[in-house]
Amino acid sequence: MTLQVRPVTPDRWDDLVALFGLDRGAYSGCWCMWWRQTAKEYDRDHGAPNREAMRAIVREGREPGLLAYRRGEPVGWVSLGPRGDFGRLDRSRVLGRVDDEEGVWSIVCFYIHRRHRRDGVAKALLAAAVARAAERGARCVEAYPVDLGAAAAKKASAELFTGTLAMFEDAGFREVARRGTARPIVRAPALR
Repeated sequence: MTLQVRPVTPDRWDDLVALFGLDRGAYSGCWCMWWRQTAKEYDRDHGAPNREAMRAIVREGREPGLLAYRRGEPVGWVSLGPRGDFGRLDRSRVLGRVDDEEGVWSIVCFYIHRRHRRDGVAKALLAAAVARAAERGARCVEAYPVDLGAAAAKKASAELFTGTLAMFEDAGFREVARRGTARPIVRAPALR
């Protein structure tokens, strides 16, 4: 089945809400704000405050991610943007900057509706995210997937929200740093 992938713009806000669920907010009220907040902010704001924070980002026209549609229904999401939008990355010992490269964009999260998992939605979103980042001026795209081969135990699907290393490698990404055992930093081939 064909997928259409579109940026999240103000006119698509209701589609994001339909996918995430008004109260669920994808994962436990996250609304894909975890990477954008400090731990204290996230603990305080999960749920409705995070929904309103994401809504403000969308209203500002910042396109915080892409939605995948199947037959007009939103079935998946990928969060991407300039690395600087995700302050938690810079505060992380494991995922901090690997260099001073300018124009780095980050892919930080996927959410696929449970009825559409394991049928190519995440891979389509990944390809579209790299293309969209290039269109928006990114010079480099990086991500922080889980290496299932290094993980001590099988991960629940909710724990794979950053994607798997195998999916990124299949898309041509290569590992550029690994400061922990199961979460490498990977980058796509040069965009320009």
